[in-house]
Formats: sequence, C-alpha cells, structure tokens
Amino acid sequence: MNKIRVRFAPSPTGFLHVGNARTALFNWLFARQKGGIFILRVEDTDIERSLQEYEKALLLDLKWLGLNWDEGPDIGGKYGPYRQSERLGIYNEYIEKLLEEGKAYYCFCSPEELEEERKRALAQGIMPKYSGKCRKITLGEALERIKKGEKAAVRLKTPDSGEIRFNDLVRGEVVFALNGIGDPILVRSNGLPSYNYAVVIDDYLMKITHVIRGEDHISNTPRQLLVYRALNLQPPVFAHLSMVMGKDNTRLSKRHGATSIEQFRKEGYLSTALNNYLALLGWSPPEGKEILTIEELINLFDLNKVSRSSAIFDYDKLNWINRQHIRKLTSKEKAVRAYPYLKEAGYLPEKMTVSHWKWLEKAIESIIANIDRFSQLIGEFSIFFDFSPENMDQEAKSILESEEGRRVIQFFHDELLKLNKFDYEIFIKITEKIKKKFKYKGKKLYHPLRVALTARSSGLELNQFIPLVEEGSNLQFPIKIKNCIERVNEIIKYITIN
Repeated sequence: MNKIRVRFAPSPTGFLHVGNARTALFNWLFARQKGGIFILRVEDTDIERSLQEYEKALLLDLKWLGLNWDEGPDIGGKYGPYRQSERLGIYNEYIEKLLEEGKAYYCFCSPEELEEERKRALAQGIMPKYSGKCRKITLGEALERIKKGEKAAVRLKTPDSGEIRFNDLVRGEVVFALNGIGDPILVRSNGLPSYNYAVVIDDYLMKITHVIRGEDHISNTPRQLLVYRALNLQPPVFAHLSMVMGKDNTRLSKRHGATSIEQFRKEGYLSTALNNYLALLGWSPPEGKEILTIEELINLFDLNKVSRSSAIFDYDKLNWINRQHIRKLTSKEKAVRAYPYLKEAGYLPEKMTVSHWKWLEKAIESIIANIDRFSQLIGEFSIFFDFSPENMDQEAKSILESEEGRRVIQFFHDELLKLNKFDYEIFIKITEKIKKKFKYKGKKLYHPLRVALTARSSGLELNQFIPLVEEGSNLQFPIKIKNCIERVNEIIKYITIN
C-alpha cells in the first residue's frame, strides 16, 4: 500500500476558525498515526479575497496548535509549489489536454446570460444548471474568437444522465445524479482555475491518498470525480466531516463566542486543551476518557469511528477541558504563560527578578482554581493591586456600616498600631483577642476583617492573601501592592469620613 498522504488546504481569505482547525487536526492525527505525510497547501486563487496577512496568521495558528507539516509553502517539498497561485502553468497543461481530447470546451456566455438561465430554471421549478449552449462551438472557432479578444471560460463536458457514486469513510456510499450537475467550469474567463479543477490536479500530483474535509465540500465531490474520470486519474479516498454547530444548532459563528484560533490563543487557552476538545467534536475515544494528551490522541484516533452527526461546540466543555490541562502545568509554566497577560494589564514589570517570579508562582497557585483561561487572571489579580474603599460593592459597604463591623475593624486597627511588622500568625492572634473581647465568631468576625484587608466582600482566603500581600508589598511593581497595615489605615479613614 502507498504511504498515506493527506493535506490541509485552506484559502487565505480570513482567520483560521475552529471548523477548519478541526479538519486540520483530523488530517494531522490520521497522518501521524499511520506514519504518513501531512501537507499544507494554500489555495489562493481567489485573488480578490486572498491576503498575505491571512496566510501568515494561518501558519502561526497551525504552529501554535502544534500541527507541524512535512511539506508546505514555507518549507517546500518534492511536489511543490504549495501555493495554487504558483501552479497556474501546471493547470494549463491539463486544460489543453482536455480541450484537445474534446472533453472540455470554451464557454463564451456572459454573467448576464448565465443569470438569465438561472432565473428561468427557478421560475420553472427546476434546479439551475448550465444549458450547455457553447458545447457546439468547435475548438478552432473558439480559438479564433479568443484571438479577436473575446473572453471565455473552460467547461468540462459531463453526461446528461446516469449517476456518480463514491464510498465516504464517514458517510458510507454517496450517490449523485448527473442530470443535476451540468458542465462545471474548470477555468474562469480571467484565466484562473476553479476550485473543483485545481484541487484535482493538486491532489493527484501531490499523491494525496485521503481527502479529509468538511461536509460542506461533499457537493463538490461529484464534480471533482468527473474531472478525475476525464483525465483517467485515480481519485483519493474521501472522508467528509460533519459541520461544527453552536448550541442552538445553527452553524457556529461569532455570535456564539470566539470562533477563530487567534481569539482562543489571545484569551489564554492552551493549545493542548483546544486540540483535545476539537478531537472530541465528532469522535469519541474508547472507554470515554476525555482529557487526552496529543500523544494519546494520535494513538487512539480512528477515522472510521468519526460520527456523521453534526458536532456541537460547547464553550463550557472547552473551558472545563482547558482547566484540566492548566492544572497539569508546573507552577513555573503557569507563571510563564500568565506573565504576558498580567504585564499587559499593568500589574507586572518588564524586567522580572527571581523574587518577582517566585511571588508570581505562589500568587497564581492561590487563584488558579477560579480560572478557565489565562486572560481571566487579570480580574483575579486585581485583588492584590487594586485596593479602593471608594469603589467597594454594596455588601462590603454595608459590613462597614454595621456596628459589629466597625467594632472589629477599629480593634484590629488599634492592634496593628502596636506592630512594626505583620504576618498571618499575628493575624490569628489578633482574631483570638477579638473573639474574647466581643464574643464574635464566623461572619461577624471574619467578614469585617476581609473588607478591611481587601475592600471586597469576597475573594481569596485570608491565609493565602495576607502572606502574598505582605511579600508583594516589598517588591517593586508598576502598581504598588499595599501591605495590610496600609490597607487597614485607609479603611479607618474611609469609615471616619463616611
């Protein structure tokens, strides 16, 4: 059997979204599992919409996902070039062969004529397809007209009846009636190849054995098979993946949330977690295990077990999976990944010392259980840096306004005035004194103390918060971390004024 060769062939007309990323992942997993070759091919013949910036972003996203390719536009390979815009001469060779053999013909119909044909068909309640009116034009006559300046497309001659069938690895046997296809365009009047023509030539010359793509391409398959048949070429095996839908069972779009890989990367999802989740969209690993490494995905993935039902993109499930992958990171890895977000938010300095890194690791571990992705750390980290009695929530204010709350905070403050330093052990001793004096416990005791130290009614446990604030107050940050004594002093001033 020939070596497995698969390809991911996106058009650089936008950013890579999760549907295409899943297609890339399934191709990559299949190739890696079978010891095959994974090819990246850029289909950029849509010159009006294809942009170099999208191609750069595409390569960046695939590299971030870890889906390395064996042949591609940036690294070359035996069967290049790997951009369709650089293969136009190759496509022309096969067009000339089809024209000379009478299997294709020039079509001079204008867009206006084709639109009129389409409207007439719809008015008659039949499926629009090209009438074949230019089929009778001989090749010689067509070449003369072109020489005089007329523009022409090239169409493939197809049978008016019969059917074309193929076995799909996901969907089983698929059958299309030829009487609804018409004569597909191979080359547009601007000289550029159509998708259904170029992809056949590319897949054949690049020795692609399996075409794994979205089911939105399934209607293209009979047209491509007709091209293979006309050129007497062996087609690859096809596998069409179900669409990725939102929870409302409509096609996934921006209104459902993030959809591009760039967005997920910027929000602080791990590539390992996103790959893990994308693999579960339409495929289930044996024994129901859901948290999988990339190595486990390669070993377990089975293209024959991919479902034909639509895959529902569940952001809650992705967040849960990402949380599990975050937990597997070391403290140092978490800190390194968190740093760009916290620096951008103005919390961390450009140059981090060893002490900064040690503090950051401990701070992240104290709050990591509350986050699904690293961008959420910005909000969680504000508890260390943003101490503002004026901006307290209503619950915190009501605690300060209560008689019990003021008693606790005033006593706490008076005890702090006696100290040169403060730590959690001292905090415990002071709370014991408050218990004895006022007979307070539970919420009556600890809620006022939390508000005094954080200016918030809820948040990080004080046994974690106090050591981090005290240590952080001795480090240089863009925004100063106030120590506990400074915080309680500010709360007392706020109470006095209000």
